[in-house]
Amino acid sequence: MTSQLPTLEDVAREAGVSRATVSRVINGIRNVDPVIQESVRQAIARTGYAPNRAARSLVTRRAETVALIVAGAGDAAEDAQDAFAARVFADPFFGRVVSGVVGALRPRSMHPVLMFADSEAACDQIVAYLRQGSADGALIVSTHGEDKLPARLAAAGVPAVLFARPSLAAPVSYVDLAHQDGARLAAEHLLARGCRQVATVSGPLDVPAGQERLAGFRDAMARHGRPYVLAAEGGFTQDSGAAAMARLLAEHPDIDGVFAANDLMAQGVCQVLREAGKRVPDDVAVVGFDDSYIARTARPPLTTVRQPVEEMAATMVRLLQEHIEGTRTEPTSVIFEPELVVRESA
Repeated sequence: MTSQLPTLEDVAREAGVSRATVSRVINGIRNVDPVIQESVRQAIARTGYAPNRAARSLVTRRAETVALIVAGAGDAAEDAQDAFAARVFADPFFGRVVSGVVGALRPRSMHPVLMFADSEAACDQIVAYLRQGSADGALIVSTHGEDKLPARLAAAGVPAVLFARPSLAAPVSYVDLAHQDGARLAAEHLLARGCRQVATVSGPLDVPAGQERLAGFRDAMARHGRPYVLAAEGGFTQDSGAAAMARLLAEHPDIDGVFAANDLMAQGVCQVLREAGKRVPDDVAVVGFDDSYIARTARPPLTTVRQPVEEMAATMVRLLQEHIEGTRTEPTSVIFEPELVVRESA
């Protein structure tokens, strides 16, 4: 014989309040005294009551889910879609975003639905999904420059928040980092070490973060009397970092300092330097960007510019909730400050 699941009445009896009061607390209605709210929450914890999400959605008219969308260039072919997903899951940056999002959603009793916008058809499906109310809003992480999805969601009236400033102007809230300031930290650190032939492996230059990190690095070098900086474009992957470093080293074997625009590319840079018989940091100092787990586990551990990805993702969730609830009606931006983390590579 199975025990009966706790009911709303059980919670009301435990808290010493009416069933209607318990219902108002569960459904997030705000005209309940905070002391009573806390009493009800404690009663829910003691009884083990789990609200019926379907019934609650009828009251709140919300799905209690948000779409976590990863947008990137691709095509409709199944193998291309699989390759895109594989790249996303291999990138520690995305794992940090997910960690921050899930951690911020959990206490709000909201749940993420992961979606890939890797083709025009996929974007059409996502817009339709959100317009019909299957999720309350969207958190967007875009991996390419000419992404039209934020503007489409804004035009459809769907609450949305973007990780990083969009390349194409759109009335959408976003969180971002002061990328140029972070690149300046990297440049100043390499110069302070006495590096004379400094190069950079940039990110993709159709993405604002790639553009800004390169611009910030060049600007800092110019302010220190270095008007020309050796540069090769990468794609924010380890292989692209290795390929870019191989090109630079073939043409300029006297390079003694490298700024890679993310930690994955910095790892590729170090790999090529080792294969060329160069010691890091004795012969060539290397600075990365992001402060992902790769920076801590690399050999040698990477000096890098920290991007507080988890905190940025949590801020995305807060802004999205404000848009969903209507307490924020205009788009806004939140810009985080970078920090240099010095380890053994530079």
